[in-house]
Amino acid sequence: MDLTSVILVIVGVAWAAFLVLPFVLTAVGIFRKDPIGGKSTEREFDFGCIITAYRNATIAEGLVDSLLSQGYPNFHIYLVADACDLSDWTLTDERLTVLRPEPALNLKIKSVIHAMDRYVRPHDYTVVFDADNLSHPDFLKVVNDFSCRGWRAIQGQRTAKNLDSVYACADAIGEFYKNWIDRYMPWRLGSSAVISGSGMAVETGLYRAYLNSKEITEGQHQYKRMLQEDKILQNFLLRQNERIAYAWDAIVYDEKVSSAEAVETQRSRWLFSYFQNVGNALGILRRGLINGSFNQLLFGLVTIAPPMFIQVGVGVLLGLLALFVVPWLSLVLLTALMVFALNIFLVLYLSKVPAQVWQAIWHLPGFVFRQVKALLKMGNPDKNFKPTEHNKKVKIDELLKQPGTGPRP
Repeated sequence: MDLTSVILVIVGVAWAAFLVLPFVLTAVGIFRKDPIGGKSTEREFDFGCIITAYRNATIAEGLVDSLLSQGYPNFHIYLVADACDLSDWTLTDERLTVLRPEPALNLKIKSVIHAMDRYVRPHDYTVVFDADNLSHPDFLKVVNDFSCRGWRAIQGQRTAKNLDSVYACADAIGEFYKNWIDRYMPWRLGSSAVISGSGMAVETGLYRAYLNSKEITEGQHQYKRMLQEDKILQNFLLRQNERIAYAWDAIVYDEKVSSAEAVETQRSRWLFSYFQNVGNALGILRRGLINGSFNQLLFGLVTIAPPMFIQVGVGVLLGLLALFVVPWLSLVLLTALMVFALNIFLVLYLSKVPAQVWQAIWHLPGFVFRQVKALLKMGNPDKNFKPTEHNKKVKIDELLKQPGTGPRP
């Protein structure tokens, strides 16, 4: 074979391996038990629950109410109402502190720092929520159980709060898939769960060390070009070979996008952050190889994998190219694409997704088209990156009446 053919074979086989990896994780991980471990202590840890709201505090009312309804006693809530109008805010409780920073902070991580600098007492763990979230009544109870077993970083299961449009359902498909492939299976197999961006609990001392890291102290001044704080956190933890646990039954409900415009707005930021983070993912992969750490090795592989629509799109293009250069490679890539697609259906089945999510599969091409448009917009963050608007006001007791919204049986 000439040099072009050799390069194509190397790239094609590597891409096929990435396409097959999710199925391998599922096929092996499904036979493993949750590695939660035995309890090293029996106590009620103190949780500082931070809610970051930007320009819309009222959307956080449902979350505050759901936290105040927790079946767990030892916590305090900090609502950071950044650039928010609080004239209609009426919720008060001795377990709630409402903060309105002046001048406006305009950055989520700054809101987190603002809250932690104003803790009413030292908290054992810090839990971060987005304002549009809701927490299951047992969220803190489940997280505390993990804490008693020695876990210092715990990611809860983030799932859909709303399935009221085809875009929301299509968005939920990605969440269910990522929960399984990027979080649950790696943790079951001895690695770490990818941070979701909300619903994660980290030992406060460890979290403060992360806030003092170079990426955070310098990134605050980059504004929209700053690498997303969840990726900085997971990179910080994995560089220390810390394992991030995945608490399947610690459920956080997250508002899904409801329009085509919202898809583009949200995904342009996410795609920009993915490409920003490729070097960090490679670095963790390298550390895993050098240190002989399966935790770092698998986490590096999982986080370097491109978004699903890019994996499929590039796989198809490589397969078409190989058809004219190395025909057998086309068959390899076609097989890998079929395995990748079938594994998506398998993951949705194992995750017991609601009927609306299954029906949204027919609308995925339109959702993918919007992601492609988002890809084209990510080159100008200062112009195109805007906060995702949230307006789904739902009470936790109303949400729990819907089938399939609670913990697994």
